[in-house]
Amino acid sequence: MSLASQALLVLTNAPNEEAAEQLGRLIVERRLAACVNILPAMRSIYRWEGQLEEANEVAMQIKTTAAHYTELEAVIKAAHPYAVPEIIAIPIVDGLPAYLDWITQETSKERNA
Repeated sequence: MSLASQALLVLTNAPNEEAAEQLGRLIVERRLAACVNILPAMRSIYRWEGQLEEANEVAMQIKTTAAHYTELEAVIKAAHPYAVPEIIAIPIVDGLPAYLDWITQETSKERNA
């Protein structure tokens, strides 16, 4: 497997389900990910600009490949309502081969919609 075809799980959060759905659709429509899971609401506690903050958020799990990470990151940053969105990429080191192949196929720019 080449480094570019390495499957990634990218994590980000959105302030609400509507924002998560808009971002998820944009990402999948552009073939930057094969799938975006939007998880139920959660509560986040964090420090921002020196202050302790709490917020309700919606978690997103994005399945993509390393070849698409740079463009995916740029799209998330541009479309995200947060000044500094969480964007974390975790390499998928093993998984069902057919599923990992599906991620690669669905993110192929040459594939017809």
